[in-house]
Amino acid sequence: MFESGGAATADLRGVLTALTGLAAAADDAERVTQLDLLERLKAACAAAQVRVTVELAESQAQVSEEWRRRARDAAGVNDFETWRRARAAARAASCPESDDTTERSGRRRQRGVRSRVEPGIAAQVALARRESPHVGSRLVRLAYALTHEMPYLLMLLERGVLSERRATLVVRECVALSLDQRSQVDAELRHTVGDELGRLSEKELTSRVRAITYRLDAQAVVDRAAHAESERRVTLRPAPDTMCWLTALLPAAQGVSVLAALTRAADSARVGGDARNKGQLMADTLVDRITGQATADAVPVEVQLVVTDRALLSGDGTPACLTGYGSVPAAWARRLLTRTPAREGSADVSERAQVWLRRLYTHPADGTLVAMDSHRRVFDGGLRRFLLARDGGICRMPGCGAPIRHLDHVQPYAEAGPTTAANAQGLCVRCNLVKELLGWHARVVEPPGERAAHGPPPTVEVTTPTGHRYVSTAPPLVHEDPYVGESRLEHALELALAA
Repeated sequence: MFESGGAATADLRGVLTALTGLAAAADDAERVTQLDLLERLKAACAAAQVRVTVELAESQAQVSEEWRRRARDAAGVNDFETWRRARAAARAASCPESDDTTERSGRRRQRGVRSRVEPGIAAQVALARRESPHVGSRLVRLAYALTHEMPYLLMLLERGVLSERRATLVVRECVALSLDQRSQVDAELRHTVGDELGRLSEKELTSRVRAITYRLDAQAVVDRAAHAESERRVTLRPAPDTMCWLTALLPAAQGVSVLAALTRAADSARVGGDARNKGQLMADTLVDRITGQATADAVPVEVQLVVTDRALLSGDGTPACLTGYGSVPAAWARRLLTRTPAREGSADVSERAQVWLRRLYTHPADGTLVAMDSHRRVFDGGLRRFLLARDGGICRMPGCGAPIRHLDHVQPYAEAGPTTAANAQGLCVRCNLVKELLGWHARVVEPPGERAAHGPPPTVEVTTPTGHRYVSTAPPLVHEDPYVGESRLEHALELALAA
């Protein structure tokens, strides 16, 4: 990290030190008071972050304008290279749309187009706040909305009356309105609710703000609902106990029809004597119908599983790693390999997925996969599968949890960067584009001592335009007992379930 700052930064470090050494309360009454004050302090810190975020974006806007001036001067004398670099620097430092642009685009935003946040600024905010770039973009928009459009909300946040989450809910409900209309919402909340705003539940607060937005511009709300259909999608996130949440964001009518269809199928199966409960039947029917299989136990898609040889063959308890999910119990991994049916009430094992085993190797000290090389420019074939498994399927940029979409050279290929696992990292689309902006730099940090000899995954250091440094290393895929087998090179097996 980049250590810097003047008196204000030193004061913040002093506050942090004071909080870590907070004296124990004398009784429970004082403990409750401390909790209340700390919650207010969290809100006040969020308000300070809002102001700092806007100051950063506006400072970068001045830098961007200076680079644009240089680009115009270069164009006037036909200096193409200077013009190209100046335009790239201006884009990297651009801030969100100004107040005037936001005002002019009020109607456009009512059709669902949000104010634009340049990825470079969003990425810097996200890294500093340990968040994903998507969240960083949202935080920049929130900061601008509170600072320039809804000052009363910002005042409540500074006083600790309103939490950052509740302020975000208010701004989100007003996204379809113009600048003047959002200011009207802010003024109406001040006069009709006042400081009681912080005592409303999230549902009450959302309902109150939504009623105001309907009254101010009903058509904008209708247009926003129409645009929302274009954002339908399906996402996956891990859940405890080797389960996951498969979530579909659908128009309300479609969502209701899907649920009704699954309910009818489950009810019919129950009438026919199926021993599974209703929830299990609905879930199994969903998988069967989407995959097109007679049963969901033989799905013809590739699933990567990394497991040690002892866990696979000798009953060892070292957890395996399911790419894109994370650690799973060794017994669960062995059952997946043998395809033992786990579905209650079903004994049909006639259809089995094919199991392909590929032998890879993990580092004996930290459980990371070792390197593979390629003579090609593009990471494809076995090397691509290796890298996706090594990085766990998750973007390597610190704080970003998006799926890997690009396999990228840390040292660019155009600068003689080799196409090797040691010079590769998996990134999402957004983070890969940000890395290419002027002022952003990435380099491989050579591991010290014995680790370098075994070719471990690279430790990548990213430097932002402000000089801050962030480090990322591929996560360990297997977490063995450090007191067992420390000196041995462990095998890892990649499981491909493919028809």
